[in-house]
Amino acid sequence: MLGALAVLLAGCGIRATEVPTDFGPAPSRVPCSLSDASAPSTPSTPDVAVETSAGVRVQVFLLCSSQLVTVDRAVRVPDGTAEAERRVLVAQGLLDELARTPTASETEARYTTDVRGGMSVRGPGPKDPQDTLRLSMSPADLASYALAQIVCTFSDSAAAGGDGSVVLGGPGTDPLRRYACTPEVRSRPGAQVPPSSGLEGT
Repeated sequence: MLGALAVLLAGCGIRATEVPTDFGPAPSRVPCSLSDASAPSTPSTPDVAVETSAGVRVQVFLLCSSQLVTVDRAVRVPDGTAEAERRVLVAQGLLDELARTPTASETEARYTTDVRGGMSVRGPGPKDPQDTLRLSMSPADLASYALAQIVCTFSDSAAAGGDGSVVLGGPGTDPLRRYACTPEVRSRPGAQVPPSSGLEGT
């Protein structure tokens, strides 16, 4: 029993205890471990998109054991879409995927999401930088986990700027900030807010 518990705890990065415990039968699946192609992986290089029959292959960040982990998804973008519009379509698709209920295998592995449905995204306003993405609600009003999921998902996609950062704002003339996804954010999204900086003139 103790050996099984040690393996279980090691799978989620928790140090096993030497004190004998009895929590009943061990789970059939190790938390944060998927047996299919959606298994967590190291974030890919930003702006790399692979076309599949289901659409553009992307990765989104879900939550498991209070960390961010990636799973594969697909976003549909019509052929011939201009680059500026493509960024917005990809960003909206990523938001929709983040808000979607995790699959059965992901749920069994204890994956969750803090991003709620109904959120939309649009491109820059008249005076915004060209790489701006404006959400239908202010990033400052998002829960810390949800903001971390969105920032890290966007920064690892075609929605990001050339340096992997992402410029986000809320509706209207809400102030813009440039956000980055760091290893600290990925490992502690509830405690580590994505670092950001204000943009001059906004």
